[in-house]
Amino acid sequence: MTGKLAGKVAIVTGSSRGIGRAIAQRLGKDGANVVVTYHSSQNKAQEVVEEIKAEGSEAIALQVDVKEINSVGNLFKQTLEHFGKLDILVNNAAGKNIFKPTAQMTEEEYNSMFDITRGVYFALQEAAKHLADNGRIVSISTSGTVMAIPGGGAYSGCKSAIEQFSACLAKELGERGITVNTVSPGVTDTDGLVLDEEQVNQLIAQTPLNRLGKPEDVANAVATLVSDDAHWITGQSIRANGGIV
Repeated sequence: MTGKLAGKVAIVTGSSRGIGRAIAQRLGKDGANVVVTYHSSQNKAQEVVEEIKAEGSEAIALQVDVKEINSVGNLFKQTLEHFGKLDILVNNAAGKNIFKPTAQMTEEEYNSMFDITRGVYFALQEAAKHLADNGRIVSISTSGTVMAIPGGGAYSGCKSAIEQFSACLAKELGERGITVNTVSPGVTDTDGLVLDEEQVNQLIAQTPLNRLGKPEDVANAVATLVSDDAHWITGQSIRANGGIV
């Protein structure tokens, strides 16, 4: 297989649909061998695997619950057993995005989002242990971390933590040539979009490029950051959001 990522091995968590699927497909198209992970959508994950193989790269699907630390560790173990190395980690897996006024947020709802954030931290820990020198780490955040959306405190808070995990890890791994960044989408047209039509239209009106984002828009940003072209970019949060902020 040829391409910018030929010979590389990548894990993309939560890649059976939406943004994760677009990222996995793009990395496969660029030549990487891809570990597609899913929580419950095995059939959809296998579809992604077949699409990647059709482009000439290798791919496997692994079930992972990022809320469970042992499951995260097993993902890295299985990847190394199958491919023998790991060059790229993309932390994309997410649960339900809950927007509620602070006074109304339940403990269960709060925990459901921060449990994912905890999983991202320990995925970063595994990557710090096992990623090859000159590797790439990208975690998906949100432009909501700088927009202060009413009802978005818990959601934006859990994503802000991921940005801080990444910025600190970038300084820890820099001497090994490993870059660590986040990509922050804006409003993106996926089945996880929880805003109503009026809210979506308001956000489109605030976006200079005047449309919703597409999963491929985010995948393009990730593909750039994991390539050799971006070897001098680390510790950054790149906003792939059409200019809304």
